[in-house]
Amino acid sequence: MKFKKTKLKGLYIIEPEPRIDERGYLMRTFCKEELNKYGLQFTIVQVNQTLTKKKGTVRGMHFQTPPKAEDKIVQCLHGAIYDVAIDLRADSPTYGKWVAEELNEDNKKMFFIPKGFAHGFQSLTNNCEVQYFMSEFYSPEHASGVRWDDSIFNIKWPIKNLSLSEKDKNWPLAKQK
Repeated sequence: MKFKKTKLKGLYIIEPEPRIDERGYLMRTFCKEELNKYGLQFTIVQVNQTLTKKKGTVRGMHFQTPPKAEDKIVQCLHGAIYDVAIDLRADSPTYGKWVAEELNEDNKKMFFIPKGFAHGFQSLTNNCEVQYFMSEFYSPEHASGVRWDDSIFNIKWPIKNLSLSEKDKNWPLAKQK
């Protein structure tokens, strides 16, 4: 597995290294030892999977508040997504900055998103399947989010004609730092 640092501290792109032969491939999608080499203390407590039927759908921007804040490893299993993470750590010099990466079934890339970041994605194809490894259990009373179109972040979504859930349309605007 290759770990690539992003411009935001603690946020990584993980590139699996498939071993390919005439049968297909084998690759690691999680290795605690590899994560530990980068100082990432991550224990999987829950695995989630989503199916997004319609191209252009935005899911996000989600996070959980302390004490149930969570790290995530996100991978697109089928289709393609524009995956976005926003730094919401109040003490961070990169507060409000975001990084996006295309994750798809061909590149098999994964996104490691630490606590203190909001996460969301836009489906670039129909019928996208995304898998999330989570370090914390889902806690409805700690679930939160920020607006996908908040001018503080100014995210450049690739598909302009998008759809969202009512919940995602109505997250609050972020506080200016």
